Amino acid sequence: MKQLRTQVAIVGAGPAGLLLGHLLERAGIDSVIVEARSRAYVEQRVRAGVLEHGSAELLAQVGVGARMLREGLVHHGIELRFLGVGHRLDLHALSGGRAITVYGQQEVVKDLIAARVAAGGELLFETSELSIHGLTSDAPSVHFVADGQACALQCDFIAGCDGFHGPCRPSVPPSALRVYERSYPFAWLGILARARPASHELIYAYHERGFALHSMRSPEVSRLYLQVAADESLASWSERRIWDELGQRLSGDGLALHEGPLIERAITGMRSFVVEPMQYGRLFLAGDAAHIVPPTGAKGMNLALADVYVMSRALAAFYATGEQALLAGYSQRCLERVWRAEHFSWWMTSMLHRAPDGDAFQHKLQLAQLAQLVSSRAAATTLAENYVGLPLPGLETSSQV
Repeated sequence: MKQLRTQVAIVGAGPAGLLLGHLLERAGIDSVIVEARSRAYVEQRVRAGVLEHGSAELLAQVGVGARMLREGLVHHGIELRFLGVGHRLDLHALSGGRAITVYGQQEVVKDLIAARVAAGGELLFETSELSIHGLTSDAPSVHFVADGQACALQCDFIAGCDGFHGPCRPSVPPSALRVYERSYPFAWLGILARARPASHELIYAYHERGFALHSMRSPEVSRLYLQVAADESLASWSERRIWDELGQRLSGDGLALHEGPLIERAITGMRSFVVEPMQYGRLFLAGDAAHIVPPTGAKGMNLALADVYVMSRALAAFYATGEQALLAGYSQRCLERVWRAEHFSWWMTSMLHRAPDGDAFQHKLQLAQLAQLVSSRAAATTLAENYVGLPLPGLETSSQV
């Protein structure tokens, strides 16, 4: 078995693992990133597309945001649409000058991989048979096979950035973790279409037939979603049926969808999941390995980036001075943000989706809640402040990206 050594072993080359590696490299801390998938796969994997104000500022400040600043779409508002009428919420004005940036997760990943390669950092793709060892010792290790050779990566700490289905969280004894979760009785049918967006800002639509979301990835590519049954089959949704349903749920105010060929279509289940604590021994969990949010609040990638930002500061303090207090408090600090985001995502999901067992009373309640949001500055401010994101501790942010 080939013996390797680093200070921090990072499992997973998604946004969390790659950003952590970049932040550690800037702090002079050695790391190795181990990923099961190929580089092509992780660079093409379409996921989230909304960066909070603080996330965009972070990427820009640490030197991986140049393309985001050129190509990302800065949005100062969103639209809530119900009863066929659109109502714009001015996020910029309501949140004290902050905004969101539409920039696909796969583009963030491409930028971070390019920075990792340019810096000469270790980044191993297409590894297999990964296992975690010695978490409660001072010398944990990650075992895996790379290029047909068995390897043992010795380290001081392991960062589990390997997603919900990765091996890191299951390496912790079940008795050491507490799991909180909720499944929702519906799913999202998402499409990526080569079609010009019908609006320059995101549209969240509540409709009697179910929720719909109009988003985009570029001025030429639209990203749209439909609420469907939790057990819905993708085969039952033809391209024509998808566009017709989107047209009905997003209709009103003269809005006209621009149709185009579908690049991708998929059905995604909706769930909330949090594990506590987010650390065990020398293992620190981040992103989807520790928590899942329904996508309605656009928080998933942003939480992952916030986790590793906190983790990197704790590791930098440890290697600079030997201080362990920040490492010991990692989980508590992250979970404060996680639960705020879980609540916001649950609230947005509950307000905008039709429950399968919902009745006319529930429908009227949801309409009343939406009406309050678009008529009360106080209510709209609460949504705006949560949507653009909580500040990252210690990160100097400007009023505009």
